[in-house]
Amino acid sequence: MLDDEAIVLAGHGSRRERSNEQVRELAVGLEARLGLPTDAGFIELAEPSIAEAIDSLAPAVSDVTVIPLSLFAASHVKADVPLVVNEARAAHDLVIHSGRHLGVHPSIVELLDDRAAAVEADLGVDRADDDVVAVVCARGSSDPDSNGDVHKLARLLYEGRNFLDVEAAFIGVTEPLLEDALHTVSKRRPDAVVVVPYMLGDGVLTDRIRERTAEFDADYPYAVAGCGEPLGTDDRLLEVLADRFEEARTGDVSMSCDTCKYKVDLEGFEGEAGGARAMLRAMTHRAAHEDRSDIDAEPHVHDAPDKHVSVCTNRTCAGQGATELLERLRQAANRRDVDVTITRSSCLDRCGEGPNVAVYPDGVWYGGVAPDEADSLAASLAEDRIVSRLVDQTL
Repeated sequence: MLDDEAIVLAGHGSRRERSNEQVRELAVGLEARLGLPTDAGFIELAEPSIAEAIDSLAPAVSDVTVIPLSLFAASHVKADVPLVVNEARAAHDLVIHSGRHLGVHPSIVELLDDRAAAVEADLGVDRADDDVVAVVCARGSSDPDSNGDVHKLARLLYEGRNFLDVEAAFIGVTEPLLEDALHTVSKRRPDAVVVVPYMLGDGVLTDRIRERTAEFDADYPYAVAGCGEPLGTDDRLLEVLADRFEEARTGDVSMSCDTCKYKVDLEGFEGEAGGARAMLRAMTHRAAHEDRSDIDAEPHVHDAPDKHVSVCTNRTCAGQGATELLERLRQAANRRDVDVTITRSSCLDRCGEGPNVAVYPDGVWYGGVAPDEADSLAASLAEDRIVSRLVDQTL
């Protein structure tokens, strides 16, 4: 292991600073555990960004490993973080390794079990003698792969642990919602219901989980109910992160591509497949948080950007003139004083069909764009229209 390695722990970011401090605390703990400089960076809503964290380490190291501090492989892990890593590789003379998210891990199952046991102690019940149902409540995602892992964790928590049952639920985005899951388990007439928030930090969503649990406790007097604490900064998370670091350094990082909606035509998600959609999602979600002047307390409410253009500059597209196209497009947009952000993208799985250009919020995907089309594209952005002869698809 080299002495000039470093780690960036990539947290989501929160408007609640205590949640951001938990990420930084885990970074400190991981640094002590592995003996390597470890900085925290954030996808959104907090500083420094992942890119800024890499920038700060770049002058002193030759290898950086980016580990997403994310429970599941939803869009942030599949699209946002790889986009930032790819841009950092282009910007720095560094070897940058991409780590895997926390995912399903035995240490996390043990941690969830301890969180449930703490609630049982508060309620005065014992699953060895009483009928106790646990509900693992996650945030919820539009990614079926991510939601499927919640159900897998719930099943692993159930196996061999004397619960009457363990159910998976979500606080938003998908079903079953927590309130519906609680109503369903109430029909089994358990002695107690233990709700375990499957979240890292203590924020807006964990408060909602507590509120829903308290409402259930008041509405169903025959079953006591209590809500546990989020995962926080438990040392067992450091065990998982250390495993993810070793995987990244040995090149043994695998993602659940067989159930990824961006790669497979899953029933009900047919319109999501394709590299263009994954890239657009990453680009738009990140850009949407640039202006946060008019938002409320909702964790993911934000203003939309005006225009954002992304150009694939990976090897094949670069060989077809994508780098020249990117620079000429920036110059042409500047000459027309167009309010637009123009960035590189990661690979879009459309090799041989480029250079590829995507425009948001128009949802327009251009293919086979030659560098001499830069002026036409810039004019279309200024006039809020499309260049029909270049359109590959609209999203």
